[in-house]
Amino acid sequence: MNRETSELPAPVRAFEAELSSTRVGARLARLLAESRLRSWGLSLDGAPLVVAELAANAALHGSSERQGFRLALTVTASALRIEVTDTAGHRMPGTREPDEDAESGRGLLLVEALADHWGVTSGPPPGKTVWAELFLPDR
Repeated sequence: MNRETSELPAPVRAFEAELSSTRVGARLARLLAESRLRSWGLSLDGAPLVVAELAANAALHGSSERQGFRLALTVTASALRIEVTDTAGHRMPGTREPDEDAESGRGLLLVEALADHWGVTSGPPPGKTVWAELFLPDR
């Protein structure tokens, strides 16, 4: 995990959506991402899973239903950047090894396995953005 935002070249394509901090909002984030990536002609198998995990974390830990969270997808010539912004900047995520029989706690381990880079950026107050980058295959 990186705490600093990596610099991306100018975006080729971009998409943003404000969603409710509910299970429905998290599911919608994944569906919107799948649809947008398909319309852009990108097939990144892990991207919808990364969106699903980051959105679920934002819905569960990051914001009240009233405040919601923001999903942003940005494509450059070399990478897809996924950002999920919530209003709980005081709750910074991190990976940890869950108990063997735990039913949750593996989401960021999955993000770490699927993304080429990921991290957290503080702000704007009171929020934070959890981001992940997936390199695009050579075209």
